Amino acid sequence: MIKKTNFKGLKIFTNLMHKDNRGYFKEILLEEKIKSKFPFLVMSFSKKNVLRGLHLQTTNPQGKFVSVLKGKIYDVCVDLRRNSRTFGKHFSIILSERNSKSLFVPAGFAHGFCALENQTYVIYSCTKYRNAKSETAINYKDKDLKIKWPIKKPIVSNKDQQAISLKEFVKKYKLKNVN
Repeated sequence: MIKKTNFKGLKIFTNLMHKDNRGYFKEILLEEKIKSKFPFLVMSFSKKNVLRGLHLQTTNPQGKFVSVLKGKIYDVCVDLRRNSRTFGKHFSIILSERNSKSLFVPAGFAHGFCALENQTYVIYSCTKYRNAKSETAINYKDKDLKIKWPIKKPIVSNKDQQAISLKEFVKKYKLKNVN
């Protein structure tokens, strides 16, 4: 099942799961439903309260299909597509192994999440390869974004602690329209 959001191209997928006494088999990604190719697959492992993001690439931005293999996350996407009516606004959702939801995040969004359980495994299927030279991050605690993270003391990388504000991002970068 696919559910559209108020953000153009941002979609929630409820994955088809086949359960029996042995466990389950889950269909996660069907490229034909998104009409994109995903040549780059990455995975992260996080302990409870780890916060990653809000990350994006300014050159050749990636679309991402995000799924939780084990655990639970509070997932956040910030629309940074210049000509979008939702520019600068964020979308959040709980993704977990149990609720079997995945999220397609179109190119032009900053993306991040916080792990709500120990041993949280997240996979990202990306529409483009990683371009480390064009990576940047928006500060997860930027007051202009008004994100209500569900954890009090996040564990954050040094890189993410140094991330820029949305206002700094707007001044510094010129994203091409990816709508």
